[in-house]
Amino acid sequence: MSDLLTRTDRGLYCEAGDFYIDPWRPVERAVVTHAHADHARRGMGAYLTVPEGEPVLRPRMGPEAKIDTIPYGEPVTMNGVRVSLHPAGHILGSAQVRVEYQGEVWCVSGDYKLGSDRTCASFEPVPCHTFITESTFGLPVYRWEPQEETFAQLNQWWAANRAEGKVSVLFAYALGKAQRLLAGADASIGPIYGHGAVQVCNAGYREAGIDLPPCEYAGRGERGKDWDGALVVAPPGARGTPWLRKFRNYSTAFASGWMLVRGQRRRRAVDRGFVMSDHADWPGLLQTIEDTGCERCLITHGSRRALERYLNAETTVAAAQLDTWFEGESDDRGAEADAEMADDGEVENEGASNE
Repeated sequence: MSDLLTRTDRGLYCEAGDFYIDPWRPVERAVVTHAHADHARRGMGAYLTVPEGEPVLRPRMGPEAKIDTIPYGEPVTMNGVRVSLHPAGHILGSAQVRVEYQGEVWCVSGDYKLGSDRTCASFEPVPCHTFITESTFGLPVYRWEPQEETFAQLNQWWAANRAEGKVSVLFAYALGKAQRLLAGADASIGPIYGHGAVQVCNAGYREAGIDLPPCEYAGRGERGKDWDGALVVAPPGARGTPWLRKFRNYSTAFASGWMLVRGQRRRRAVDRGFVMSDHADWPGLLQTIEDTGCERCLITHGSRRALERYLNAETTVAAAQLDTWFEGESDDRGAEADAEMADDGEVENEGASNE
């Protein structure tokens, strides 16, 4: 089997089509799977995404960036290579990149999750010969409960805090996770506020037609404001900053797939942990790889070794690791959001990355 895509010092490169997928250094043509900072970086000559992805990609790449769009499933040809984008279910506008040349088909998943999500298109498996997958939660211990259960737990926590006159501060990645949680929040419980980094991303979702509950800006200059009973959504980087002081009597929570692991809540010094991830769990990874019908699977980031060993031992898929600069969901700080935080908790540079 030929290498239709190869790893270079700039990223994953298709020589036949002369384009890169999620490059980590400046190139002329970049096909982007989604707008998180480890996959979409500034300085490219041109970007290709789906129309839904542009409202969240534009603030991060800058007003001068050349962003072209094609609908999901609609192919374009680049120097004889057929390229199309397919829903990844990760965040708004996230896409898998299907690359076809001379009868050979590769698919680059980017980051993805299975199941429904009111804030983005649902994942669709792409049949291919070679599948390039993430493995952020590539261990058998990671198995997600239905998201409705997590939403119910979140709303119960918020309602209980409101009854005690507390502010509920929920930490979640500013792009994607925050909007998914907002869509599942029961706005009848009380007012909802968003940190500046969250509000910027909310605007992109609303521009793309995603229905989110009213969410006011929890900014500076709010001396004397009564926050009691409110839900405040903020990126992980806001933890421990002066920005939090304004809320006085508050309870904190963190929403992440890592909350499934004992000790993670204590490590982050929060009162409550909610298990919710925008990445596939272990059964989801295995199901997706099977559904693609791939002969070969290249694993880019996460628990790569565990998934590689399992596939080679238990299936007919030939698996190997592929080194990239992709990070997935950080198990420490909010990688894509923390880089955009100033000391006072406000947005410093929406286009910053964590490289």
